[in-house]
Amino acid sequence: MNKKPTVGIFKFTGCAGCQLELLHLEDVFLDLLKIIDITYWVMVKRENIEGPWDISFIEGGISTPQEIEEIKQIRKKSKIMVAFGDCAIAGCIPSIRNWIPQMESENKVYTDTSVIHSTKVMGIGEYVKVDAVLKGCPPHRDTFLEFIKASLLQIRPRLRQHPVCVECKYRDNECLITSKKIPCMGPVTSAGCGALCPSLGRECEGCFGPMSNPNAAALADIFKEIGLHQEDIERKFRKYAGMTIEFRKEAGQ
Repeated sequence: MNKKPTVGIFKFTGCAGCQLELLHLEDVFLDLLKIIDITYWVMVKRENIEGPWDISFIEGGISTPQEIEEIKQIRKKSKIMVAFGDCAIAGCIPSIRNWIPQMESENKVYTDTSVIHSTKVMGIGEYVKVDAVLKGCPPHRDTFLEFIKASLLQIRPRLRQHPVCVECKYRDNECLITSKKIPCMGPVTSAGCGALCPSLGRECEGCFGPMSNPNAAALADIFKEIGLHQEDIERKFRKYAGMTIEFRKEAGQ
């Protein structure tokens, strides 16, 4: 019988929402444990093994020198490293503070900053090689299962690269930009959520990060045409993925 692949699940700077999404797998979790061996998951397990791992799922961005060292050590012990969620990919919401001086952000929280050792919030790819990214804040549970299944079959996982707009088409949603002049991020945001917010009449906020080859500049121009000020447009692109190559210019860098 083949040995089950070992899996480690790690948390850095983030809210733990991505790990909670894994706990929503309760209907299939016991079946999942028949095919993988989760040897490290501090949030869930009392006893954890310090590697090596066939697959490491990393939640959260990197925001301290200690975390930089930790992610490098995990990388050494991992055959495959996965950025699990937007914080691990590009810093996500915590990275909004990157747009002000580091000293200013520390002073907003701490009275004595001499004991604080923090850095700008970056995705793990700033410091280590990343083999795969699972987008979302948090990623959908089906995305995780798709990746596990593909890894076991040694095939490329089916990860969506098209925009949320395609999912809106599947659900016969009217376009919020053209019909109501609502500044929706759907045209440049990766699908995977099922167009949840637009289906409820709310604009996409961009929580699955940039789609493949997005035309962010064109969308920024559309936002101007429907009345957004430049500062509001920058906030739109900064919110979830302002540190990505695809959105940095529109985010104001």
